Amino acid sequence: MLDTNIFVFYVDERDRLSDDVTAILDDFDSQLCISAESVRELIVAYRTKRLLANLWHSPRALVDAIERDYKIRVIPVDLSVNRTMSDLILNEAEKHNDPSDHIIISHALTLGIPLISSDHKFRFYRSQGLDLIENRMR
Repeated sequence: MLDTNIFVFYVDERDRLSDDVTAILDDFDSQLCISAESVRELIVAYRTKRLLANLWHSPRALVDAIERDYKIRVIPVDLSVNRTMSDLILNEAEKHNDPSDHIIISHALTLGIPLISSDHKFRFYRSQGLDLIENRMR
């Protein structure tokens, strides 16, 4: 599962991806997916900050491209993800208060799949079973 920042780097800032992460993303055998929460974040960022507006003319075009052009499966957030999130012990030491991050982490935990992210605060959740692949930016 790709964190929102990894999708942005993948489509627009590939030089910010580590060699290990690039190898995973470019491997045709990798089954890439993204949480519907990340898609929501992308829509909001497009509308408020014009993030990725250099690539797509509308937020809808961005959303359509995720599966169509990049072959990244969008996985809906369901009640099981919310249950996992309700049990998640938060990283209070680093003031990790981003509810979207908590949903994305919970989504990967619920599905039992690796999560690729550049966010160093995600390391904390390894003790709760998160299989984190860190993008150590160049």
